[in-house]
Amino acid sequence: ENVAGAEQLLRDLAAIGIDMEKVTYDLQIDGVKLFADSIDKLLEEIANKKRQLDHGDVGAHEARLGALEPAVKQRLGQLEQNAVVRRIEQKDAALWKSNGTIEKEIRDRLGWLQVADRMEERIPELQALAKELYQEGFRHAVVLGMGGSSLAPEVFARTFKPPTGALTVHVMDTTDPAAIAALEQEIDVKASVFLVASKSGTTLETLSHYHYFWDRTRGNARQFLAITDPGTSLAGEAQTRGFRRTFLNPPDIGGRYSALSYFGLVPAALGGVDLSGLLDRAATMMHACSPSVPVAENPGAWLGAVFAESAKAGRDKVTVVAPESLKTFGTWAEQLIAESTGKEGKGLVPIAQEELGPPEVYNDDRLFVRLVVAPSPTLPQRGSEDQLDALAKAGHPVVELKVGDPLALGAEFFRWEYAIAVAGVILGINVFDQPNVQEAKDLTAKVLKESSPPTVGDGIRWAGQNGVTLDAAIESLLRQVRPGDYVAILAYIAPDPEHDSALNAIRLAIRDKYRVATTVGYGPRYLHSTGQLHKGGPNTGVFLEIVGDDVNDIKIPGQPFSFGVLKQAQALGDFQALRNHGRRVLRVQVRDVAQGLVKIGQAVGAIVEVA
Repeated sequence: ENVAGAEQLLRDLAAIGIDMEKVTYDLQIDGVKLFADSIDKLLEEIANKKRQLDHGDVGAHEARLGALEPAVKQRLGQLEQNAVVRRIEQKDAALWKSNGTIEKEIRDRLGWLQVADRMEERIPELQALAKELYQEGFRHAVVLGMGGSSLAPEVFARTFKPPTGALTVHVMDTTDPAAIAALEQEIDVKASVFLVASKSGTTLETLSHYHYFWDRTRGNARQFLAITDPGTSLAGEAQTRGFRRTFLNPPDIGGRYSALSYFGLVPAALGGVDLSGLLDRAATMMHACSPSVPVAENPGAWLGAVFAESAKAGRDKVTVVAPESLKTFGTWAEQLIAESTGKEGKGLVPIAQEELGPPEVYNDDRLFVRLVVAPSPTLPQRGSEDQLDALAKAGHPVVELKVGDPLALGAEFFRWEYAIAVAGVILGINVFDQPNVQEAKDLTAKVLKESSPPTVGDGIRWAGQNGVTLDAAIESLLRQVRPGDYVAILAYIAPDPEHDSALNAIRLAIRDKYRVATTVGYGPRYLHSTGQLHKGGPNTGVFLEIVGDDVNDIKIPGQPFSFGVLKQAQALGDFQALRNHGRRVLRVQVRDVAQGLVKIGQAVGAIVEVA
């Protein structure tokens, strides 16, 4: 052994700046780090498996993708190769848009990725508030909000029956005077708390509702809670007027990604929902979508790849099939999908609450996604199973998501949010902005400023299509329907079961005859949901706007316009916005809503019979 030579070599290396002691130390540190990283990943995988055992197989799915299968498999490989899941966790905004300013805006909208963990520590205070309100004699909680501030609360309110000791939650997201009057008949104002929910703090409809109910309670601040971002005018108003509570939501969460933040959880808590169970399942899904899980086994990434590859194959109509107990989840998903992807002439078109039909009434532009809950005597599954089997055999891609129990909605909210984020990466869409939403708002403000539209007219009137009769005008619109289109019914009337039934009959008649997807949206709610897609997405929409007159109007305290005038201005503003974008649209105004819907239904029925 040449020890002296080795010692001389070390001295020579040191002379040229190479410290072998440091090199050896660094190698030891790097080796330990590699070992630690491997252990951390192993421990995370074990924790994920434990969560899945605790809550069932969260994220489980079955799929009959047919011709889409190879493209989805290839896409998942590309997502793995490009480390997309890890980059999402690291909040790499360049995944969606490579632009300095836009990247910063995107990073400021990614707080939903950790929201389940962040909100866990807030559960005790929310439960304490719910108990306090009930003990003081309150029995109703009314959410005053639009879009992301109202849709998740509605899912909770419709899915979970309030237990003893909880409040009944109502959602007010319409400016229709008849709907506001109906709500007042349903609640005891003195025994109600009002949740004024607006991320921006400036939502016109929400502030109008707030001013109205503030007046109805004679300014009893103890009946009001605010949910908003820090520093908004609403936060200031709540402090000045002494609201009972103000919840400042994390500002890095966008409206349609806010289901598991204060915007969803405060109403859920007041309604007696098990927040721990809800967030536990959300956390399980969050970890199932982490970089420690292979992309092909990541429930959110897998679904996002299916969405994107379906759209690339021309199957851009994402049809959500849900049992009655979860049907409002489809309305929540509608906003998430439409407002996130419907821009730059691109976008997925969500179809919610459209009754399933036989294969022959569908074109080849559909993807069916079914939520599967555990079957029970009150939740039969067989009917939709048989129909989806027939659709799959006819070549339509069918996905079935295993939901388990209703608390698994926490997991589903996260799965779908993650899926849409991944779909945006694949399709090259920034899913965190909504560039066309403001247009209808600006046109509404212009209408209100220039002249108040009348709330009552004579009989039935229409605009936007040629025709000396209503039948001729509707026929003119429907003649323009082409394969691959969707027909959207935009109804500025009170949401209620009778109107639901009438509008559903109209949409199914159109779907079955023209083999196109159909949607129904109540105005102005849809402006905060699918409105972005209508103006910013592909020009494949055909729009039938139905506007009811407001014979019994309601004043808005402190405003020069009433709820009826506001509703009419919103309908007219959106009609003008659609026309400005070259959309095919017919506006029908009816004095008597019930009779008007009958006549429109008869006209559509006659047209499809002879078409």
